[in-house]
Amino acid sequence: NVIGAENVIEAAIDSGVDTVVALSTDKAAAPVNLYGATKLCSDKLFLATSNYAGTKIKSAVVRYGNVMASRGSVIPHFLKNAKTGLLPVTDRDMTRFNITLQEGIDLVLWTLQNAQGGEIFVPKIPSYRVADLAKAIGPTCRHEIVGMRPGEKMHEEMITVTDSYSTLDLGKYYAILRTQNEASAEKLIKIHAGKFVESGFSYNSRDNEKFLSVDQIRSLICEHVDPQFEPV
Repeated sequence: NVIGAENVIEAAIDSGVDTVVALSTDKAAAPVNLYGATKLCSDKLFLATSNYAGTKIKSAVVRYGNVMASRGSVIPHFLKNAKTGLLPVTDRDMTRFNITLQEGIDLVLWTLQNAQGGEIFVPKIPSYRVADLAKAIGPTCRHEIVGMRPGEKMHEEMITVTDSYSTLDLGKYYAILRTQNEASAEKLIKIHAGKFVESGFSYNSRDNEKFLSVDQIRSLICEHVDPQFEPV
């Protein structure tokens, strides 16, 4: 994540690239393990590209959690285990953000068109409770509470309280800026009718305004994972 980020940045400089968009993760916000710390370091390197390079490269970061049904998502794990009649649930109170592959692609394409340079863009997406995901996939299965693993978060966080002092609400997305007085803030506010969030604001899967119901989770699984999906 660190050396690889440096390689991409240097390649972009050498090749005269205009815009770079780096894919980040919620784990980079207030990291609790080494992986998250390396992703945070990667973010900082990309955001500082224009200063580091002395060029006009626009470099930005997009931040979201595991894409629905990707290898890092719990959904394929639950679908597989449901066939055994047992679903291991980490904690009944655990929550996660939900983003589809298309939503992730749309954010990247939007960022390529709208980034001013030095921003972290975060999508407004729904959350779900892991316990509700288990109900959606295996309502007749036994749900066994197995506890959190080392380095795992109870709730996903994408914008910290510290970030709130330099975060814009752009309607569909949030933009975390390097400082509140950057020229990029003025442009984003003007183009997207953006406004700064309240001081002390945070964006996490627990306090999210929008949560998916069990039925909504099932519909999304049918639409984006398995059209033949049936609860077990």
